[in-house]
Amino acid sequence: MDECILPVMDTGLRGIDVASSKICDVKGKEGKLIYRGFLIEDLAQNVGFEEVCFLLLYERLPKKQELEDFTHSLKQKRDIPENIFSFLKILPSDMNPMDVLQMAAPLLIQSDPNAGSEKIENTLYSAENLIAGMATITAAWDRIRNNKKPIEPDNNLNHAANFLYMLTGKAPEDETARFFDTSLVLHAEHSFNASTFTARQVASTKAHIYASVSAAIGSLSGALHGGANVRVMKMLKEIGSVDKIDNYINNILTSGGLIMGLGHAVYQTDDPRAVILAPMSKRMGQIADQPLWYKLSRALEKKGKAAFKAKKQREIFCNVDFYSASLFYAMGITTDLFSPLFAISRVSGWAAHVIEEQFAMAAAKPSLYRPGAAYVGDYCGPDECLFTDIDER
Repeated sequence: MDECILPVMDTGLRGIDVASSKICDVKGKEGKLIYRGFLIEDLAQNVGFEEVCFLLLYERLPKKQELEDFTHSLKQKRDIPENIFSFLKILPSDMNPMDVLQMAAPLLIQSDPNAGSEKIENTLYSAENLIAGMATITAAWDRIRNNKKPIEPDNNLNHAANFLYMLTGKAPEDETARFFDTSLVLHAEHSFNASTFTARQVASTKAHIYASVSAAIGSLSGALHGGANVRVMKMLKEIGSVDKIDNYINNILTSGGLIMGLGHAVYQTDDPRAVILAPMSKRMGQIADQPLWYKLSRALEKKGKAAFKAKKQREIFCNVDFYSASLFYAMGITTDLFSPLFAISRVSGWAAHVIEEQFAMAAAKPSLYRPGAAYVGDYCGPDECLFTDIDER
């Protein structure tokens, strides 16, 4: 029998456009990230997370009264059904927070009387319900697993500050709240990444938004997607001091390993989000009296890029995870919450994509995603196998 050789194919759909979208553009060569026409640098400097949510969901920046109304609507949805807290309390305390969030987020559907309706206004309501409710669930689970009582939302605080308040029981300092708010803006959307494509693929079957978001959370939980900054922080702790960086880099490159936080599937320059996060990480380290993590990160970036270029004869660049890890850690947030933090931001982008998939683009593409695969067979090769009885095998 001729040996069956798997043909060389594009992997992971990289470089293949599978749908049209008006939501986000990632210009990898130029290092630009754009939400509905606006550069991420302009959004990060000038608006908060609520305003970005409105932009993603409603396709434009809000007017003043619209933003006030939208913010009020989100605040009204922060109080989640009591039985969700009861559910969280019966779970083992050592469960991964992303697994908990994936189980609990769909339970928010019970406070959404029109969930699954084929009207866009109802799906927008559901989107707000998920944006507000997932933040409450994440903060509540961290307290419950640590034998602490969940904290009720404070509607005098914006979304970012309120989350930190529900997590710690203390309203954050203004600078810390602003940094966290900006990090939510930076993580809100990133075109057809793995979790967003998952959300759209589920939405294309006409499943409701809660099912789509639950699937997206599962995708985000993977170490190569939402878990990447966890591995960055683990790496920084493993290195421990600046004088050990050279040896660490040499061991990684010699063994064919990865320097976590360096390299990206799309960007061919530094991730614009990393550029924004770096000074925030530095300042947050000063505020928390933990300057080591930024110092390590900065030295590792410089030395890692130089060593990679010398060994591979090509450039490597920072991605969003490289500095978000040290930023969140300096805020006192445990590493296993890093991925849920990603989720409570990215849910705004997922929701926008679900809406686009089910309403805006439905007439422009087939009803659901159904890619093909090049069948190469198994031990019979690409040919059909001759069936034999079990006693004759």
